[in-house]
Amino acid sequence: MAAAGGVTGAGVGNILKIPELKRRILITFGFLLVYRVGVHIPTPGVNANALAEFFASHQDTIFGIFDMFSGGALVRMSVFALGIMPYISASIILQLLTVVIPHLEKLSKEGEQGRRQITKYTRYGTVVLSFVQGFGISIGLENMSAPGNLPVVIEPGWAFRLLTAITLTAGTAFIMWLGEQISERGIGNGISLIIFAGIVARMPQAIGNTFRMMSTGEMGVFAVAVLLILMVAVIAFINFMEQGQRRIPVQYAKRVVGRRMYGGQSTHLPLKINTSGVIPPIFASSLIMFPATLASFFKDVPLMQSVASAMRPGSFIYELIFVGFIVFFCYFYTAITFNPEDVAENMKKYGGYIPGIRPGKRTADYIDKVLTRITLGGAIYVSAVCVLPSILMTKFNVPFYFGGTALLIVVGVAMDTVNQIESHLITRNYEGFLTTGRGRK
Repeated sequence: MAAAGGVTGAGVGNILKIPELKRRILITFGFLLVYRVGVHIPTPGVNANALAEFFASHQDTIFGIFDMFSGGALVRMSVFALGIMPYISASIILQLLTVVIPHLEKLSKEGEQGRRQITKYTRYGTVVLSFVQGFGISIGLENMSAPGNLPVVIEPGWAFRLLTAITLTAGTAFIMWLGEQISERGIGNGISLIIFAGIVARMPQAIGNTFRMMSTGEMGVFAVAVLLILMVAVIAFINFMEQGQRRIPVQYAKRVVGRRMYGGQSTHLPLKINTSGVIPPIFASSLIMFPATLASFFKDVPLMQSVASAMRPGSFIYELIFVGFIVFFCYFYTAITFNPEDVAENMKKYGGYIPGIRPGKRTADYIDKVLTRITLGGAIYVSAVCVLPSILMTKFNVPFYFGGTALLIVVGVAMDTVNQIESHLITRNYEGFLTTGRGRK
């Protein structure tokens, strides 16, 4: 396992000594500020008060999940209401098509030029998906009404539908551009930081609600203390597991090229416990919320209401199906993103082999066997983080969603950003954030 030490004061102070790093951090904060300002710009033609009342009664549907990833933009129906989800969906679709379309598979192996072409296809796919989703949302808004039959759309019709679709598409395209600018000019993965900013922006309100419940006696001081301890423990657990690796030893044979001898060194092939990241809980959350979402549109159908009641968060059936989806998508996404045959072929090409394992198919089978085993551990870990805290939160009646996909994203993005800042510090011979350094034993 890779381990990391604590944050040092000297490491934080060294940031100000590197002009380029300081500039990158300021640029990142600037772009994120622009994003948060855009979240509060409303889409024309929508009754904001009626929409807020509608969402207040539909938090347990898929709308609540999308609103979490959009940083509250969906509940306001702002120009950024779609968030970055269309870009993520387009990226996943392109990755899936890479497996079945030879042209895309060839591009993925052509290095930087091929990745640029795939990125261009992803942008086109994002625009198409955004327009389709924006048009669908406009139709859905026309059919929504707040309690008391208060319509959400002021003047429904084709003008509203086209204007909404174009506005939301432009908003998503702008967020996609912001993410790319952060990745290129700032610190960290821009798309992940935008999702991170949206989730973190809702925390002050949630903390305020917690103190309000304490003041009214709805929550006791002991319960809050237990929750704080639990939160710290879960964050530490995520930190430990996200850095966990299974290192397969690899030996490179000696080769003579001309009068020089190359190779002969020993290294390792690192396999992460959680190769799929936060994709499985995102997919699982979206799928499992569909029954409640459909039930919200068919209130007169008793069967739909019964299904929605059984599939509410915290129920046994909900958590069981949720875990099943997470385990499935952990294996599915890992199989798409990591090909043991390609790894074994590259090792063989450069004279590498796993001690005791024949190069070629035997090596691929061995890597696949190891990956299958550690993926099970990763799936159990992700399921525990997503399910156990949510069960405890429903018992404690905490006014914000703790754990699950949101916490995985927040901790994962924070770790990645800190590691990137540390890399900038170390490459310039400054002391980093971490006292022991990442990957040291």
